[in-house]
Amino acid sequence: MKHRALIVGYILLIWFVISFVTNLIGPLMPIIIQDFKLSLALAGFLPFSFFLAYGLVSVPGGMLVEARGPRFTILIAFLLNLAGSLAIAMWPSYGTAIAGLFVIGLGMALLQVVINPLLRTAGGEAHFAFFSVMGQLVFGLASFLSPWAFQLLMERPGAAGSSLVWVAFYWIFTAGFVALILANQTLPLPRVELKDDERAGGWAAYKELLARRDVRLFFLGILAYVGTEQVLANWMSQFLATYHGFSAAAEGADAVARFWGLMSVGCLLGLVLLKLLDSRVVLAGFTVLAMGCVGIALFGPAAASLWAFPASGFCLSVMFSIVFSLGLNSVPRHHGAFSGVLCTGILGGAVVPLLVGVLGDAIGLRAAMTTVFLTLAYILSVSAWARPLVRNETISLAQLLSGTKPKPRPGA
Repeated sequence: MKHRALIVGYILLIWFVISFVTNLIGPLMPIIIQDFKLSLALAGFLPFSFFLAYGLVSVPGGMLVEARGPRFTILIAFLLNLAGSLAIAMWPSYGTAIAGLFVIGLGMALLQVVINPLLRTAGGEAHFAFFSVMGQLVFGLASFLSPWAFQLLMERPGAAGSSLVWVAFYWIFTAGFVALILANQTLPLPRVELKDDERAGGWAAYKELLARRDVRLFFLGILAYVGTEQVLANWMSQFLATYHGFSAAAEGADAVARFWGLMSVGCLLGLVLLKLLDSRVVLAGFTVLAMGCVGIALFGPAAASLWAFPASGFCLSVMFSIVFSLGLNSVPRHHGAFSGVLCTGILGGAVVPLLVGVLGDAIGLRAAMTTVFLTLAYILSVSAWARPLVRNETISLAQLLSGTKPKPRPGA
Protein backbone atom coordinates (compact mmCIF):
# COMPACT_ATOMS: atom_id res chain seq x y z
CA MET A 1 0.00 0.00 0.00
CA LYS A 2 1.23 3.48 -0.89
CA HIS A 3 2.10 5.66 2.14
CA ARG A 4 1.89 2.60 4.43
CA ALA A 5 4.68 3.73 6.78
CA LEU A 6 3.15 7.21 7.12
CA ILE A 7 -0.33 5.90 7.92
CA VAL A 8 0.91 3.23 10.35
CA GLY A 9 3.00 5.90 12.07
CA TYR A 10 -0.10 8.10 12.37
CA ILE A 11 -2.07 5.21 13.88
CA LEU A 12 0.70 4.50 16.41
CA LEU A 13 0.66 8.22 17.29
CA ILE A 14 -3.08 7.91 17.99
CA TRP A 15 -2.34 4.95 20.30
CA PHE A 16 0.19 7.13 22.13
CA VAL A 17 -2.30 9.99 22.52
CA ILE A 18 -5.08 7.69 23.78
CA SER A 19 -2.83 6.24 26.45
CA PHE A 20 -1.11 9.49 27.51
CA VAL A 21 -4.37 11.42 27.97
CA THR A 22 -6.23 8.52 29.62
CA ASN A 23 -3.57 7.58 32.13
CA LEU A 24 -2.73 11.12 33.19
CA ILE A 25 -5.85 11.08 35.39
CA GLY A 26 -4.16 8.90 38.03
CA PRO A 27 -1.26 11.18 38.97
CA LEU A 28 -3.50 14.24 38.66
CA MET A 29 -6.02 12.96 41.23
CA PRO A 30 -4.28 14.13 44.46
CA ILE A 31 -3.51 17.55 42.96
CA ILE A 32 -7.09 18.06 41.74
CA ILE A 33 -8.38 16.99 45.18
CA GLN A 34 -6.13 19.63 46.74
CA ASP A 35 -6.93 22.40 44.22
CA PHE A 36 -10.72 21.96 44.35
CA LYS A 37 -10.90 20.85 48.02
CA LEU A 38 -12.69 17.62 47.12
CA SER A 39 -13.79 14.67 49.20
CA LEU A 40 -12.69 11.23 48.03
CA ALA A 41 -16.21 10.56 46.74
CA LEU A 42 -16.28 13.73 44.62
CA ALA A 43 -12.80 12.92 43.31
CA GLY A 44 -14.07 9.49 42.32
CA PHE A 45 -16.41 11.12 39.83
CA LEU A 46 -13.41 12.22 37.71
CA PRO A 47 -12.50 8.73 36.45
CA PHE A 48 -16.19 7.83 36.63
CA SER A 49 -17.14 10.44 34.03
CA PHE A 50 -14.28 9.44 31.73
CA PHE A 51 -14.85 5.69 31.77
CA LEU A 52 -18.62 6.01 31.76
CA ALA A 53 -18.23 7.53 28.30
CA TYR A 54 -16.05 4.57 27.26
CA GLY A 55 -18.72 2.11 28.27
CA LEU A 56 -21.62 3.97 26.69
CA VAL A 57 -20.15 4.56 23.23
CA SER A 58 -18.34 1.30 22.45
CA VAL A 59 -21.25 -0.39 20.66
CA PRO A 60 -22.60 2.75 18.89
CA GLY A 61 -19.01 3.55 17.87
CA GLY A 62 -18.74 0.25 16.03
CA MET A 63 -21.94 1.04 14.17
CA LEU A 64 -20.57 4.49 13.24
CA VAL A 65 -17.42 2.94 11.75
CA GLU A 66 -19.57 0.63 9.63
CA ALA A 67 -21.86 3.44 8.46
CA ARG A 68 -19.43 6.31 7.85
CA GLY A 69 -15.93 4.84 7.74
CA PRO A 70 -12.71 5.50 9.68
CA ARG A 71 -11.91 9.08 8.60
CA PHE A 72 -15.30 10.44 9.70
CA THR A 73 -15.19 8.45 12.97
CA ILE A 74 -11.70 9.72 13.80
CA LEU A 75 -12.75 13.28 12.96
CA ILE A 76 -15.71 13.09 15.34
CA ALA A 77 -13.47 11.56 18.01
CA PHE A 78 -10.85 14.32 17.74
CA LEU A 79 -13.50 17.04 17.73
CA LEU A 80 -14.88 15.61 20.97
CA ASN A 81 -11.38 15.42 22.44
CA LEU A 82 -10.71 19.01 21.38
CA ALA A 83 -13.96 20.27 22.90
CA GLY A 84 -13.36 18.52 26.22
CA SER A 85 -9.73 19.64 26.51
CA LEU A 86 -10.53 23.23 25.54
CA ALA A 87 -13.34 23.43 28.11
CA ILE A 88 -11.07 22.24 30.94
CA ALA A 89 -8.26 24.58 29.82
CA MET A 90 -10.45 27.68 29.53
CA TRP A 91 -12.76 27.18 32.51
CA PRO A 92 -10.93 24.99 35.05
CA SER A 93 -13.40 23.99 37.74
CA TYR A 94 -14.65 20.75 39.23
CA GLY A 95 -17.84 20.77 37.15
CA THR A 96 -15.99 21.55 33.94
CA ALA A 97 -13.46 18.81 34.67
CA ILE A 98 -16.28 16.26 35.08
CA ALA A 99 -18.01 17.33 31.85
CA GLY A 100 -14.75 17.74 29.94
CA LEU A 101 -13.45 14.31 30.91
CA PHE A 102 -16.76 12.75 29.87
CA VAL A 103 -16.52 14.36 26.42
CA ILE A 104 -12.86 13.37 26.07
CA GLY A 105 -13.83 9.83 27.07
CA LEU A 106 -16.41 9.71 24.27
CA GLY A 107 -13.71 10.64 21.78
CA MET A 108 -11.20 8.16 23.14
CA ALA A 109 -13.74 5.34 22.99
CA LEU A 110 -14.44 6.07 19.31
CA LEU A 111 -10.70 5.99 18.60
CA GLN A 112 -10.35 2.62 20.34
CA VAL A 113 -13.15 1.19 18.19
CA VAL A 114 -11.74 2.34 14.84
CA ILE A 115 -8.02 1.91 15.39
CA ASN A 116 -7.66 -1.88 15.02
CA PRO A 117 -9.49 -2.37 11.70
CA LEU A 118 -7.70 0.69 10.31
CA LEU A 119 -4.33 -0.71 11.40
CA ARG A 120 -5.14 -4.08 9.82
CA THR A 121 -6.00 -2.43 6.51
CA ALA A 122 -3.11 0.06 6.48
CA GLY A 123 -0.41 -2.34 7.63
CA GLY A 124 -1.70 -5.41 5.79
CA GLU A 125 -3.21 -8.55 7.29
CA ALA A 126 0.13 -10.39 7.15
CA HIS A 127 1.70 -7.73 9.39
CA PHE A 128 -1.32 -7.06 11.61
CA ALA A 129 -0.09 -9.11 14.59
CA PHE A 130 3.30 -7.36 14.49
CA PHE A 131 1.81 -3.87 14.30
CA SER A 132 -0.76 -4.72 17.01
CA VAL A 133 2.02 -5.66 19.43
CA MET A 134 3.89 -2.50 18.43
CA GLY A 135 0.71 -0.53 19.15
CA GLN A 136 0.46 -2.08 22.61
CA LEU A 137 4.11 -1.22 23.31
CA VAL A 138 3.51 2.40 22.23
CA PHE A 139 0.41 2.43 24.44
CA GLY A 140 2.48 1.17 27.37
CA LEU A 141 5.25 3.70 26.68
CA ALA A 142 2.76 6.58 26.79
CA SER A 143 1.26 5.25 30.04
CA PHE A 144 4.76 5.14 31.48
CA LEU A 145 5.68 8.65 30.32
CA SER A 146 2.52 10.58 31.27
CA PRO A 147 3.10 10.46 35.07
CA TRP A 148 6.71 11.53 34.52
CA ALA A 149 5.57 14.44 32.35
CA PHE A 150 3.29 15.45 35.22
CA GLN A 151 6.22 15.13 37.63
CA LEU A 152 8.40 17.39 35.45
CA LEU A 153 5.61 19.97 35.27
CA MET A 154 5.23 20.03 39.04
CA GLU A 155 9.01 20.37 39.55
CA ARG A 156 9.18 23.67 37.67
CA PRO A 157 10.08 26.68 39.85
CA GLY A 158 6.98 28.00 41.62
CA ALA A 159 4.75 25.13 40.52
CA ALA A 160 4.59 23.40 43.90
CA GLY A 161 2.97 26.39 45.60
CA SER A 162 0.58 27.25 42.77
CA SER A 163 -2.89 25.97 42.03
CA LEU A 164 -4.19 24.68 38.69
CA VAL A 165 -0.68 24.11 37.31
CA TRP A 166 -1.94 20.89 35.70
CA VAL A 167 -4.30 22.87 33.41
CA ALA A 168 -1.26 23.45 31.17
CA PHE A 169 -1.62 19.84 30.02
CA TYR A 170 -5.09 20.55 28.61
CA TRP A 171 -3.82 23.57 26.65
CA ILE A 172 -1.18 21.26 25.16
CA PHE A 173 -3.83 18.62 24.42
CA THR A 174 -5.99 21.29 22.74
CA ALA A 175 -3.15 22.26 20.39
CA GLY A 176 -2.34 18.60 19.77
CA PHE A 177 -5.91 17.69 18.83
CA VAL A 178 -6.07 20.60 16.38
CA ALA A 179 -2.93 19.22 14.70
CA LEU A 180 -4.37 15.69 14.63
CA ILE A 181 -7.63 16.94 13.07
CA LEU A 182 -5.64 18.61 10.29
CA ALA A 183 -3.59 15.44 9.79
CA ASN A 184 -6.73 13.29 9.69
CA GLN A 185 -8.23 15.42 6.91
CA THR A 186 -5.08 15.44 4.77
CA LEU A 187 -3.56 11.96 5.18
CA PRO A 188 -4.54 9.34 2.55
CA LEU A 189 -6.38 7.02 4.93
CA PRO A 190 -7.50 3.75 3.31
CA ARG A 191 -11.07 2.57 3.01
CA VAL A 192 -11.70 -0.12 5.62
CA GLU A 193 -13.61 -3.28 4.78
CA LEU A 194 -14.62 -4.77 8.11
CA LYS A 195 -14.28 -8.50 8.62
CA ASP A 196 -17.24 -10.41 10.00
CA ASP A 197 -15.61 -10.57 13.44
CA GLU A 198 -15.09 -6.78 13.39
CA ARG A 199 -18.68 -5.83 12.58
CA ALA A 200 -20.81 -4.48 15.37
CA GLY A 201 -23.77 -6.63 14.39
CA GLY A 202 -27.50 -5.95 14.61
CA TRP A 203 -29.65 -5.85 17.71
CA ALA A 204 -30.64 -9.48 17.16
CA ALA A 205 -27.02 -10.52 17.61
CA TYR A 206 -26.80 -8.64 20.93
CA LYS A 207 -30.08 -10.17 22.10
CA GLU A 208 -28.79 -13.66 21.30
CA LEU A 209 -25.49 -13.02 23.05
CA LEU A 210 -26.95 -11.47 26.18
CA ALA A 211 -29.23 -14.47 26.60
CA ARG A 212 -26.10 -16.55 27.24
CA ARG A 213 -24.94 -16.80 30.86
CA ASP A 214 -21.25 -17.06 29.94
CA VAL A 215 -21.43 -13.85 27.89
CA ARG A 216 -22.77 -11.96 30.91
CA LEU A 217 -20.08 -13.50 33.12
CA PHE A 218 -17.26 -12.53 30.73
CA PHE A 219 -18.69 -9.00 30.61
CA LEU A 220 -18.36 -8.89 34.40
CA GLY A 221 -14.81 -10.21 34.04
CA ILE A 222 -13.80 -7.23 31.87
CA LEU A 223 -15.65 -4.89 34.26
CA ALA A 224 -13.74 -6.40 37.20
CA TYR A 225 -10.38 -6.08 35.44
CA VAL A 226 -10.76 -2.46 34.33
CA GLY A 227 -12.14 -1.56 37.76
CA THR A 228 -9.09 -3.15 39.42
CA GLU A 229 -6.64 -1.43 37.09
CA GLN A 230 -8.18 2.01 37.49
CA VAL A 231 -8.56 1.79 41.27
CA LEU A 232 -4.84 1.08 41.58
CA ALA A 233 -3.75 3.61 38.95
CA ASN A 234 -6.02 6.41 40.20
CA TRP A 235 -5.82 5.96 43.96
CA MET A 236 -2.27 4.71 44.62
CA SER A 237 -0.76 8.20 44.61
CA GLN A 238 -3.39 9.47 47.07
CA PHE A 239 -2.89 6.37 49.23
CA LEU A 240 0.90 6.86 49.35
CA ALA A 241 0.41 10.52 50.31
CA THR A 242 -2.25 9.81 52.93
CA TYR A 243 -0.71 6.84 54.74
CA HIS A 244 3.03 7.21 54.11
CA GLY A 245 3.53 10.93 53.54
CA PHE A 246 4.98 10.59 50.04
CA SER A 247 4.65 13.52 47.64
CA ALA A 248 1.95 13.06 45.00
CA ALA A 249 4.07 15.04 42.53
CA ALA A 250 7.25 13.04 43.18
CA GLU A 251 7.12 9.52 44.66
CA GLY A 252 3.40 9.15 43.87
CA ALA A 253 3.80 10.08 40.20
CA ASP A 254 6.88 7.87 39.97
CA ALA A 255 4.93 4.91 41.39
CA VAL A 256 2.17 5.39 38.81
CA ALA A 257 4.76 5.56 36.00
CA ARG A 258 6.40 2.34 37.18
CA PHE A 259 2.95 0.70 37.48
CA TRP A 260 2.35 1.23 33.75
CA GLY A 261 5.96 0.49 32.81
CA LEU A 262 5.94 -2.85 34.61
CA MET A 263 2.60 -3.66 33.02
CA SER A 264 4.30 -3.44 29.60
CA VAL A 265 7.13 -5.69 30.83
CA GLY A 266 4.57 -8.16 32.14
CA CYS A 267 2.93 -8.30 28.71
CA LEU A 268 6.22 -9.47 27.18
CA LEU A 269 6.55 -12.26 29.76
CA GLY A 270 2.90 -13.13 29.24
CA LEU A 271 3.49 -13.65 25.51
CA VAL A 272 6.12 -16.28 26.36
CA LEU A 273 4.05 -18.03 29.03
CA LEU A 274 1.01 -18.24 26.77
CA LYS A 275 3.09 -20.30 24.34
CA LEU A 276 3.94 -22.73 27.12
CA LEU A 277 0.84 -22.89 29.33
CA ASP A 278 -2.94 -22.88 29.09
CA SER A 279 -4.18 -19.27 29.29
CA ARG A 280 -6.37 -20.13 32.29
CA VAL A 281 -3.32 -21.30 34.24
CA VAL A 282 -1.47 -18.09 33.36
CA LEU A 283 -4.50 -16.02 34.39
CA ALA A 284 -4.79 -17.82 37.74
CA GLY A 285 -1.08 -17.48 38.52
CA PHE A 286 -0.90 -13.77 37.72
CA THR A 287 -4.11 -13.07 39.65
CA VAL A 288 -2.80 -14.75 42.82
CA LEU A 289 0.44 -12.77 42.50
CA ALA A 290 -1.59 -9.57 42.06
CA MET A 291 -3.50 -10.29 45.27
CA GLY A 292 -0.22 -10.68 47.10
CA CYS A 293 1.17 -7.41 45.73
CA VAL A 294 -2.00 -5.48 46.57
CA GLY A 295 -1.95 -6.92 50.12
CA ILE A 296 1.64 -5.72 50.63
CA ALA A 297 0.82 -2.34 49.05
CA LEU A 298 -2.14 -1.72 51.34
CA PHE A 299 -0.87 -3.20 54.61
CA GLY A 300 2.92 -3.25 54.33
CA PRO A 301 5.38 -0.56 55.46
CA ALA A 302 6.05 2.54 53.37
CA ALA A 303 9.04 1.19 51.44
CA ALA A 304 7.23 -2.05 50.59
CA SER A 305 4.07 -0.19 49.56
CA LEU A 306 6.11 2.00 47.25
CA TRP A 307 7.28 -0.99 45.21
CA ALA A 308 4.26 -3.27 45.66
CA PHE A 309 1.85 -0.90 43.89
CA PRO A 310 3.96 -0.83 40.70
CA ALA A 311 4.56 -4.59 40.97
CA SER A 312 0.80 -5.13 40.91
CA GLY A 313 0.82 -3.57 37.41
CA PHE A 314 3.20 -6.33 36.30
CA CYS A 315 0.73 -8.92 37.61
CA LEU A 316 -2.28 -7.27 35.97
CA SER A 317 -0.59 -7.16 32.56
CA VAL A 318 -2.07 -10.31 30.99
CA MET A 319 -5.55 -10.23 32.50
CA PHE A 320 -7.47 -8.07 30.02
CA SER A 321 -6.23 -9.90 26.92
CA ILE A 322 -6.75 -13.36 28.44
CA VAL A 323 -10.28 -12.67 29.71
CA PHE A 324 -11.16 -11.04 26.38
CA SER A 325 -9.79 -13.94 24.30
CA LEU A 326 -11.39 -16.57 26.54
CA GLY A 327 -14.70 -14.81 26.03
CA LEU A 328 -14.41 -14.59 22.24
CA ASN A 329 -13.24 -18.22 22.04
CA SER A 330 -16.29 -19.33 24.04
CA VAL A 331 -18.93 -18.31 21.47
CA PRO A 332 -19.25 -19.70 17.95
CA ARG A 333 -20.41 -16.51 16.19
CA HIS A 334 -21.18 -12.78 16.50
CA HIS A 335 -17.61 -12.05 17.62
CA GLY A 336 -17.81 -8.41 16.53
CA ALA A 337 -20.96 -7.83 18.57
CA PHE A 338 -19.46 -9.73 21.50
CA SER A 339 -16.37 -7.51 21.34
CA GLY A 340 -18.71 -4.53 21.72
CA VAL A 341 -20.34 -6.13 24.74
CA LEU A 342 -16.95 -6.83 26.33
CA CYS A 343 -15.68 -3.31 25.60
CA THR A 344 -18.76 -1.95 27.36
CA GLY A 345 -17.27 -3.63 30.43
CA ILE A 346 -14.79 -0.72 30.49
CA LEU A 347 -17.56 0.82 32.60
CA GLY A 348 -15.72 -0.90 35.44
CA GLY A 349 -13.21 1.93 35.26
CA ALA A 350 -16.08 4.28 36.09
CA VAL A 351 -17.93 2.31 38.75
CA VAL A 352 -15.23 0.72 40.92
CA PRO A 353 -12.99 3.80 41.50
CA LEU A 354 -16.10 5.82 42.36
CA LEU A 355 -17.19 3.13 44.81
CA VAL A 356 -13.74 3.26 46.42
CA GLY A 357 -14.00 7.04 46.72
CA VAL A 358 -17.42 6.86 48.39
CA LEU A 359 -16.28 4.12 50.76
CA GLY A 360 -13.03 5.98 51.40
CA ASP A 361 -14.92 8.91 52.92
CA ALA A 362 -16.83 6.53 55.18
CA ILE A 363 -14.26 3.94 56.26
CA GLY A 364 -10.90 5.28 55.06
CA LEU A 365 -9.06 4.83 51.76
CA ARG A 366 -7.08 1.76 52.88
CA ALA A 367 -10.20 -0.20 53.82
CA ALA A 368 -12.02 1.04 50.71
CA MET A 369 -9.24 -0.17 48.41
CA THR A 370 -9.64 -3.72 49.71
CA THR A 371 -12.54 -3.79 47.24
CA VAL A 372 -9.83 -4.77 44.75
CA PHE A 373 -9.59 -8.20 46.40
CA LEU A 374 -13.22 -8.85 45.41
CA THR A 375 -12.63 -7.88 41.76
CA LEU A 376 -9.43 -9.95 41.65
CA ALA A 377 -11.27 -12.90 43.18
CA TYR A 378 -13.82 -12.69 40.38
CA ILE A 379 -11.04 -12.64 37.76
CA LEU A 380 -9.53 -15.70 39.46
CA SER A 381 -12.91 -17.43 39.17
CA VAL A 382 -12.82 -16.88 35.38
CA SER A 383 -9.80 -19.19 35.20
CA ALA A 384 -11.89 -21.90 36.91
CA TRP A 385 -15.20 -21.73 35.02
CA ALA A 386 -14.17 -20.59 31.51
CA ARG A 387 -14.72 -23.30 28.91
CA PRO A 388 -13.40 -21.97 25.57
CA LEU A 389 -14.32 -23.83 22.39
CA VAL A 390 -10.70 -23.45 21.28
CA ARG A 391 -7.84 -23.27 23.77
CA ASN A 392 -4.71 -21.23 23.18
CA GLU A 393 -2.01 -22.94 21.14
CA THR A 394 0.90 -24.09 23.32
CA ILE A 395 4.19 -25.83 22.69
CA SER A 396 5.92 -28.35 24.94
CA LEU A 397 9.60 -28.22 25.79
CA ALA A 398 10.20 -31.21 23.48
CA GLN A 399 8.41 -29.47 20.62
CA LEU A 400 10.36 -26.29 21.34
CA LEU A 401 13.67 -28.15 21.13
CA SER A 402 12.70 -30.15 18.04
CA GLY A 403 11.07 -27.24 16.20
CA THR A 404 7.76 -29.11 15.80
CA LYS A 405 4.81 -26.87 15.03
CA PRO A 406 2.08 -27.04 17.74
CA LYS A 407 -1.53 -27.72 16.91
CA PRO A 408 -4.57 -25.82 18.23
CA ARG A 409 -6.37 -27.69 20.99
CA PRO A 410 -10.11 -28.07 21.40
CA GLY A 411 -11.70 -26.52 24.46
CA ALA A 412 -11.79 -28.39 27.72
